Amino acid sequence: MKTGWHRKWRTDKKIYYFDSDRNFETEEFARMLHEMIGEIARQEGKRGVLVLCIGTDRSTGDSLGPLIGYKLKEQRVRRIQIMGTLERPVHAMNLEQSLIRIRMKYPNHVIVAVDASVGSHDHVGCITLGKGALRPGLGVCKDLQAVGDIFITGIVGGYGSYDPLMLQSVRLAMVMKMADYICESVFLVEQFLERAALV
Repeated sequence: MKTGWHRKWRTDKKIYYFDSDRNFETEEFARMLHEMIGEIARQEGKRGVLVLCIGTDRSTGDSLGPLIGYKLKEQRVRRIQIMGTLERPVHAMNLEQSLIRIRMKYPNHVIVAVDASVGSHDHVGCITLGKGALRPGLGVCKDLQAVGDIFITGIVGGYGSYDPLMLQSVRLAMVMKMADYICESVFLVEQFLERAALV
């Protein structure tokens, strides 16, 4: 799949697809994410960045978010706040309370919401990036509050697999590959932010 290949979704949103097998493309992913963060920060007067990692460690297919949060915390990113880890996951049962906490503690932050998702079968293993809110739980028929200014999803299964048990059979190797790809991109974004702060 080509970097930057995109399709329009609804009428005002573009979704960009990246193949997690192509690790050399993380810089392109990071550049696009950094540009989106900068645009939203300028338009809305926001000063910080929060990566909200959604999911649970109780299901392999839904563990993408907590794995990313864990890896980012372990690497001690400094300019980007992280919420949602293996120890303290953000999931359907505590999402509302987490959003209240975000509004109180991080009111001036650009929110990058990260979650696992389902998509067309030929996109399984791909990572999506786009502006706008994420609707967690849609892939397993849960109607949760939309979150974020920017979304990142890792496609772990195909449409038509609305059985939550499907998430239990997703291979951890694929989830880890996507987590590594996204984390490497976020590390690069932090470097971009640090360089901008020095100018």
